[in-house]
Amino acid sequence: MRRTEKEQFLRETLGDEQPPAHQARAIIEEKLRSAILDGRLPAGIALRQQELATLFGVSRMPVREALRQLEAQSLLRVETHKGAVVAPLINEDATDAYALRILLESEALRQSIPLLTPDDINTARGYIEKLEVETDYTVMGTLNRLFHMTLYSKAHNTRLLKLVEDGLNEEERFLRFNLEHMNLGKVSQNDHLELLEMAAVGNVEATIEALAHHLNRGVEAINAYLSARKAEDAKPAPALKKRALAH
Repeated sequence: MRRTEKEQFLRETLGDEQPPAHQARAIIEEKLRSAILDGRLPAGIALRQQELATLFGVSRMPVREALRQLEAQSLLRVETHKGAVVAPLINEDATDAYALRILLESEALRQSIPLLTPDDINTARGYIEKLEVETDYTVMGTLNRLFHMTLYSKAHNTRLLKLVEDGLNEEERFLRFNLEHMNLGKVSQNDHLELLEMAAVGNVEATIEALAHHLNRGVEAINAYLSARKAEDAKPAPALKKRALAH
């Protein structure tokens, strides 16, 4: 993509409104994050600090901080000679990430469930109801994260909660794939209802078991995707036609 084409693409994708100085980092981060999650910024595209600073009319500092935040959420990765690029939808270590999530979120449930109030349960139920009617995958990702975080919200270990939320943020992009391409929307909602009902009666171990089952569906979908991708990559390139070879 030539420079002028890249500039036009970024302007059409992200807009070019200059954010207030004190909100620049947060606004730029959210614009980039939304565009990555909904696929408008494709995997592999380089996001250069100066290009973004020029686009938004800010210094490079808030752009640099926004890119660091997105890298911490595994939405960007740094590559030699290219800088920050949008990360692939699914990495080879995605199943390891889900295994870690099961460990962290199980402990968050163990700490939180005994302290959940009826208001917490009603709040979580409200997110499920919104998920039933929502069709925007970006909004669905946010509602999914809020649902889970409500169940974990009373955990006393704040560092644990931060790690859990980082994992949920990382999942949002894959959630779109899960719902749109793997047709797991209804299954996920059933899982959410099961989690909620068990948490509501304070059954800690049953809720943890249901959570592991819920997250393992994601592992299965990832493995199916990676296997299909490997099979596709292993296919031999189509043979050139003799007429083409004559040229």
